[in-house]
Amino acid sequence: MRTIVVLMDTLRRDLLTCYNSKTDCKNENISAFANDSCRFDNHFVGSMPCMPARRDIFTGRLNFLERSWGPIEIFDTTLPKVLFQKGNIRSHMITDHAHYFRIGGENYCQQFNTYEFFRGQESDPWVSLIDDPWMPENYYGDVKRQYQCNKTRFTSEEEYSSVKCFDSAMKWVDENKGARDFFLMVETFDPHEPFDVPQKYLDMYEDDYDGPYFDLPVYHKIDDETDEAMEHLRKRYKALITMTDHHFGKFIQKLKDADMYEDTMIILTTDHGYCLGEREYIGKNYMPAFNELANIPLLIHFPHHEYAGKCITQITQNIDLMPTILDYQNVEIPSSVTGHSIRTIMEKKEKIHEYALYGTFGLSVNVFDGRYTYMRGGRDQNQLYEYTTSLTTIRNWLGKDIPQEIECGHFLPDVPYPLYRVPSYHNAIVKDPTYVNTDHLFDIVEDYGQTREIKDTSIISYMEQLMIKAMKENHAPNEQYQRLGFK
Repeated sequence: MRTIVVLMDTLRRDLLTCYNSKTDCKNENISAFANDSCRFDNHFVGSMPCMPARRDIFTGRLNFLERSWGPIEIFDTTLPKVLFQKGNIRSHMITDHAHYFRIGGENYCQQFNTYEFFRGQESDPWVSLIDDPWMPENYYGDVKRQYQCNKTRFTSEEEYSSVKCFDSAMKWVDENKGARDFFLMVETFDPHEPFDVPQKYLDMYEDDYDGPYFDLPVYHKIDDETDEAMEHLRKRYKALITMTDHHFGKFIQKLKDADMYEDTMIILTTDHGYCLGEREYIGKNYMPAFNELANIPLLIHFPHHEYAGKCITQITQNIDLMPTILDYQNVEIPSSVTGHSIRTIMEKKEKIHEYALYGTFGLSVNVFDGRYTYMRGGRDQNQLYEYTTSLTTIRNWLGKDIPQEIECGHFLPDVPYPLYRVPSYHNAIVKDPTYVNTDHLFDIVEDYGQTREIKDTSIISYMEQLMIKAMKENHAPNEQYQRLGFK
């Protein structure tokens, strides 16, 4: 069977028409695709942000309970490897996500039989200019010199790296027309920040902003950013969705023209969402895991339009993508996988999850039962360790400043290899611990926007027990219970 995953980074579901008919964000191609697909309404992240989310997708198990940000481990069993080793199904990745090629992103692309990488996103060390490129004097947020260097190569829409990803995917379809069994992953860093987009897409949103430069927010609570600047930022984000949607539509049309659409499973999702001023938050990685971050889109085009137009309300997560793809490809699901095949929902009408467990390493642990979302913050942040066979993390070496405190041993019962255990004093992701130690409870059936805190102690007690159960079933290290104040 043919399987294609399209992963758009930082894609908020409430700006997609198929989830929110009132949005003014233009995404007609995703909307058309949704009409041919099954929509999942209670689909949640597992681990956040970028690389932790991808480790979830690749391995079918949660990363955030034991690791902040790191590579594929020696003990990981990954989707592309299993497809090839057990099913002789070849895989190919097309991406412009620079984190795969930075320290801390090792061995993700190498799981595929082949891969292609397009340069230039964010601070990808690509374009070398000894003299400074154009740099704005007045700006909100941040301006990265390296990205300003990279931008000198983006003289037309066709030269943006996310556009090149879709162009490459269309070329790949031409070169593999008629192929029956494969796994193709098409991944675009857009609409991740910086929200850099050709002017014609901004014009669609009548953007007439005339203030300081603003396309790369700093993750923080709104400080000196004006209302006009925040509205401009939102328009930039929506414009970037619109550009990504346009080229996604071209790719889908290419599949149709090649007669490779009708009988192909096509999955569209993201790794996490983003806060654009809700509750005064901008960005991610430091605030509670509100729905803007955690409740993400999932659209699946099943072969021959089966289940087209159907909406699923059962709980699903990104850890379910691996077992689902293996199941439909008739390849045995490894015992290490804690996610479940969505096929059970579709064919047996049975739920696959009692809960969704999700979070960012070092921040709150969160559980959703289909109605209530409970977020539990850390009581003792010193009770936290990272476990790994490779001492790398995002752009850095893990534990480099505390070598005397790194231990090595058999710490995780399900892992046969000796591991480094590194105290997480300096979390690689969490820079601002201000919002770590807070608890929240919401009824998202009655209050999807999570604006009304629930103080009912009986519900809190029930959700605490559900969280403990979920953590046990997902092999949380013992100290996570201590950190959260569970006895």
